Amino acid sequence: MSELVRISMSIEKPLFEKLEALTAASSYTNRSEFLRDLIREHLVDREWEKDEEAIGTITLVYDHHARGLGSKLTHTQHHFQGEVMASTHIHLDEHFCAEMIMVRGQAGRIRELADRMRREKGVLHAALSTGSAGRSLA
Repeated sequence: MSELVRISMSIEKPLFEKLEALTAASSYTNRSEFLRDLIREHLVDREWEKDEEAIGTITLVYDHHARGLGSKLTHTQHHFQGEVMASTHIHLDEHFCAEMIMVRGQAGRIRELADRMRREKGVLHAALSTGSAGRSLA
């Protein structure tokens, strides 16, 4: 852990009250932890905006009866073999499946992969959860 630095800041009272409410509602033990996480989240967003190396998870829910969809999704993942690290497939019921795909690479390539799979007919929901490879967070 790096050495801690104390800071002082000025903030309008109504905004401060909102910060306190957000901190309490988020179950943080103190506002410092809450603010550190907000800063880290902003740093991750900037990594994605700058198309830096990133990690993420793509979650898909799809109808496995859709003609050829499973093959199309697999083919797309093979096309992005440098970015796809692992995937987990689960059967939700007799018609629907969920797949979670862990990815790592340039943010733009990860987004492109998620978008390609999202557009396939039979994909009911696709979500990209973005993360950091950690370099800017230390």
